[in-house]
Amino acid sequence: MTGYSSTLTWAPALLVCAWPACASDFAIRDGDTVAFLGDSITAEGTYGRIIETYTLLRYPQRKVRFINAGWGGDTAAGGLKRLERDVLDAGATLVTVAYGINDIGWGGRADGEHKQQYLNGVKGIVERCKERGVRVFICSAAVTGENPDTSENGFLQEMCDEGMELSRSLGGGAIDVQRTMRECQRRMLAANAKVTDDRKKSSMHADDGIHLNELGQLAMAYAILKGLGAPADVSSATIDAAALRVTDAAGCTITDLERAGGTISFVRTDEGLPLNLGLFACLHFRFVPIPDGLNRYMLTVKNLDAGEYDVGVNDRPLGTFSHDRLAGGINIASATADPWVPGGPWDAQAWFLKMPTDARGELVHARKLAGDYLKTNPDHAAVLEQMQEIDRRLVDLQRLVARPHPYRFVIRPATKAERK
Repeated sequence: MTGYSSTLTWAPALLVCAWPACASDFAIRDGDTVAFLGDSITAEGTYGRIIETYTLLRYPQRKVRFINAGWGGDTAAGGLKRLERDVLDAGATLVTVAYGINDIGWGGRADGEHKQQYLNGVKGIVERCKERGVRVFICSAAVTGENPDTSENGFLQEMCDEGMELSRSLGGGAIDVQRTMRECQRRMLAANAKVTDDRKKSSMHADDGIHLNELGQLAMAYAILKGLGAPADVSSATIDAAALRVTDAAGCTITDLERAGGTISFVRTDEGLPLNLGLFACLHFRFVPIPDGLNRYMLTVKNLDAGEYDVGVNDRPLGTFSHDRLAGGINIASATADPWVPGGPWDAQAWFLKMPTDARGELVHARKLAGDYLKTNPDHAAVLEQMQEIDRRLVDLQRLVARPHPYRFVIRPATKAERK
């Protein structure tokens, strides 16, 4: 490990398509146990819970277990030391590894010695995972609050580039989190430039410019999901209203297509559902391209008579749309007639799913602390046993909530009152 040289050449083209992001399928498979290994940004849990929620909704038929193996203040060398205990002995079959910022002391130790320690840690993690048949993805660190035009050529990015290339050379995978997050950061800064009140400007970070807030965690989750090969398309349906026939359906089936006067109705059964994260999460989609990058849940209805149409699903209103918009195709993943409530039933399921997923995240955090906080408590073993049972039941609840069901769509001409 100490004999490894840090002098690697880096070709940008290698970062465009990290294995297996070019594969046709999502890297998280049925039966996987996925571990997120990293520092405090990972330990906070939000990006891991978003990836967990995405997988539950998009691939409900896959039974996957998720482990948060983040630890505050950790480095790649520290992750290697606890890899056996926290990842491999826990049964992980796929692990994402996100280190870098603590390895160089938040920039205070950005030198060759500490870079070498980081690369040695990466090398050891990849080699040990490969020995155990665990698929491993070395991620570049999350972006800091530094200007993206300078950070893209900074020490942290260059060090992470060497770590990712090292992983590939050893047969592992790599995900360039920084460059994907930086594009989100640039969109955010462009929007901020139009805001005069500093208190209303958006940020991805806490005040320290290192730890991520909710927006930053969403951007990191997006970067990792795309690096794991998460597809943009959920499902799509195209209907010819005049001919009353389905002309295309991908990722779903359409049945019971009917017309009564100017109203079209049908039943749509999806293989998976789009990702939605609650009331205010959509505000972040201005910067993190969830709708186009992960959530294309499309409805197209051609050859309707000219006019406005109300679209409802299982008596939940999605909104009013013109015949032209419906003919061109609408992404209805987060469509709602009232932004304070979920739109379609898939949206309501996703909003609800966030609650048991967050509860499970709190339980995981409590289990981490139990070894220290309750180590002398005579009920320690009983507490851990009950927590394990609660975790199993929460996982069952998550899978039940995330299951797709047949949804009945009704598309009818809008009344004059509704057009206002």
